[in-house]
Amino acid sequence: MEKNFKRTLITTALPYANGPVHIGHLAGVYVPADIYARFLRLKGKDVVMIGGSDEHGVPITLRARKEGVTSQEIVDRYHAIIKDSLEELGVSFDIYSRTTSRIHHDTASEFFRRLYDKGEFTVQTALQPYDEKGGEFLADRYVIGTCPKCGNERAYGDQCEACGSSLNVTDLINPCSALTGEPVKMRETTHWYLPLDRWENKLREWILDGHKEWKTNVYGQCKSWLDGGLQPRAVSRDLNWGVPVPVEGAEGKVLYVWFDAPIGYISNTKELMPDSWERYWKDPETRIINFIGKDNIVFHCIVFPAMLMAYGDNFQLPDNVPANEFLNLEGDKISTSRNWAVWLHEYLKDMPGKQDVLRYVLTANAPETKDNDFTWADFQARNNNELVAILGNFVNRALVLTHKFFGGVVPAAGELTDTDRQAIEDMKGAIKAETEALDTFHFREALKQAMEIARVGNRYLQETEPWRVVKTDMARTETILNVALQICANIAIAFEPFIPFTTARLAEMLHLNDMRWDKLGETDLVSIGTELGKPELLFEKIEDSTIQAQVQKLLDTKKANEIAAWKPEPQAEDVDFDTFCRSDLRVGTVLECTKVPKADKLLRFLIDDGMEKRTIVSGIAKYYNPEDLVGKQVCFIANLPVRKLKGIESQGMILSAENSDGSIVLLTPSAQVAPGSKIG
Repeated sequence: MEKNFKRTLITTALPYANGPVHIGHLAGVYVPADIYARFLRLKGKDVVMIGGSDEHGVPITLRARKEGVTSQEIVDRYHAIIKDSLEELGVSFDIYSRTTSRIHHDTASEFFRRLYDKGEFTVQTALQPYDEKGGEFLADRYVIGTCPKCGNERAYGDQCEACGSSLNVTDLINPCSALTGEPVKMRETTHWYLPLDRWENKLREWILDGHKEWKTNVYGQCKSWLDGGLQPRAVSRDLNWGVPVPVEGAEGKVLYVWFDAPIGYISNTKELMPDSWERYWKDPETRIINFIGKDNIVFHCIVFPAMLMAYGDNFQLPDNVPANEFLNLEGDKISTSRNWAVWLHEYLKDMPGKQDVLRYVLTANAPETKDNDFTWADFQARNNNELVAILGNFVNRALVLTHKFFGGVVPAAGELTDTDRQAIEDMKGAIKAETEALDTFHFREALKQAMEIARVGNRYLQETEPWRVVKTDMARTETILNVALQICANIAIAFEPFIPFTTARLAEMLHLNDMRWDKLGETDLVSIGTELGKPELLFEKIEDSTIQAQVQKLLDTKKANEIAAWKPEPQAEDVDFDTFCRSDLRVGTVLECTKVPKADKLLRFLIDDGMEKRTIVSGIAKYYNPEDLVGKQVCFIANLPVRKLKGIESQGMILSAENSDGSIVLLTPSAQVAPGSKIG
C-alpha cells in the first residue's frame, strides 16, 4: 500500500557554475522537477523545491585558468546567469543557493568530520599525476595526451572527447600537464575514502528489494553497480579550490566535489528554513524526490545514500529518483566545450515571451526512457501545429464567440445534450489520465493528456457549431459556450504545471481564482454572469526566418568547431632539389577573368606572363568574384602540360592555399613585381 507522506522535499541536480545552463539540463532536470512541484502545490501539498549551483571542482578551475581570472569570479558570474535564467523560465525554486556559501562550507565540513570521528573512512595512498614544474598534483582534466583508442592528441586524463572513450591518466600516450606542458610524473598522495562496500547489502535491500517501482533506467543502472561490487571511493583530493578537509595534516586537500555537492541539498534547506530544516530531512513522514540526469544516477542512488547511512541521525533516503536520459541537439550530443547547445539565457533573449513554448517542447520531447533529439524544426512544428492550432485556437474561439454573442458575459447552461455530456466525460477521462501520469513522473504522457482536453474542446465546437446555431437557437448557443468556457477553465488548471505563464493569462481572462487541482473536472469553474477579459492570442505562429536564424547559429558553431579542430595535412614525401627546380614558378598579372559557362567552380584567367599572354582555368569561382581579380598579381606554375577543362586549354596552374575553414586563398606577392618574374 502506498504511503501517504505529510510533505515532499524536491531536490534538483546542482549545475556546474562554469557555464550557463542549456536545454539538456532543462529537459533532464529542471522542467520535470518544476512540473512536479507545481502539480503538488495545486493539490495543496506541503512541498519545498531546493536548487543551487555546484561551485567547486575542476571544471571551475579550468574555466578560471582559461580566462585568467579567479575561480570565485567564475562562479559569481555563472551562478547569477543560471539563477536568473531559471527564474525567468518559471522554475519555481523555494531557494536557489550555492556551494560557496558559508552555511554550505560549515555543513559539508561538519558532515565530513562526523564520519571521520565515527571511523567511517579508510585512508589510502595512491599514485596521482604530478606537475614538477608547477609543484602541484593534477586533476585528470589537467592531464592531456594522445588517446590510445583514436589517436586524438588532445585527450584528457579522464575522457577522450573525440571518440568518447573513458580513460585513466595512465592510459594516455605521452601525458603532459595542461598547465605547464611538462611531462607528468606519478607521485604518491594520501586521501580519505568512503568504503561503499560496507553499505552494499543495505543498499541492495533498499533499492533492489524496496524500490522496484523506480524507472527501469535508474533501477537497472543501480543493479549493475551493485552486482559488480562496490569499491571504496575517495572523498578528498589535492586541489586549492573547494571545501578544505577539516582535519589536521590535510593542508592542500579539499572535499571531492561528488562528496561536497549533494550535501548542498541539506545546506540549502538549512538556509531556507534554519529552524525547521530537519523536519524535511529526518522525519519519516517526508518524501524526498531527487530529480537528476542519468549521469548522476550512481551518485544519488548509491553514493549519497551511503553517506547518509554512514552519518545516521535519522537522515531519510530518497523515495524516488526519476532520472531522465540525455537530450541531443540536431542529431549531435550536447557539448559545453564545443558550444554545441541551446543556452537558456540566449534563448530567453532571442525568443522573448516564449518561455512556455520551450517548456512545452522539452516536455513533449522529454528523454524519459531513452535519449531524444531536439531540433528547431520540431520546435516550430509543435508551436504552430499544437500550441497555436489546437490549444490557442480552441481557447480563442470560445472567448471570441462569447464576446461576439453575449458581450463577453458567461451565459448560463440549459439542459445538456448527449454531445455536451460526452465532451465533459472525455475531458474528465483526460484529466484522470493526466493525474495518474503526473503522480508516476510520466510527464510527457501527462502533457499529452492535457492537450487532449483542448482537442476535446475543438471537437466539441466543431460538432455543435455555435456560430450557426446562434441564428436559430440562442438558448442552445448559451449552453454550448458555457460548456466551452468550462473546458477552458479546466485547461487553465490542467496546463499550469507545464506552461504557467500562459495559464496565468488564461485564468486572468476567465477571472478564474480557484486553481486547485481537485477542482478539475467541474463544470462550474467560471461563474454565470462573469464578465470575461478581452480575448488575447495565447500563442503566435513562429516564422521560418526565426527558426533559420537559430539553425544558422548552430551551423556557425559547427564551422567554428571544425576550424578549431583543424590540423594541417602531414608533410608529403621528400623530393630532391633538382626535381623541385624543374618546376617553373612565376608571377603574372590578371588581364581578364570570367566565369566558365556551365561550370560553377571554374574561372577563366587571361594572364600577362611577361612573354605571351596565357589562359589558365582555376577552380576558385566559389570564393572570388571574377571582376575583383582583374589587375591582381597571382603566382602560377608555368611549365605544366596543357589540359583541357570544359573545352578550354589551360596553360598552367594558379597557386592557392586551402584555409582551415575550407576556403581557398590565392597566393600573391607582397609587392608588385614585373609579370613573368620567377619564384625561387
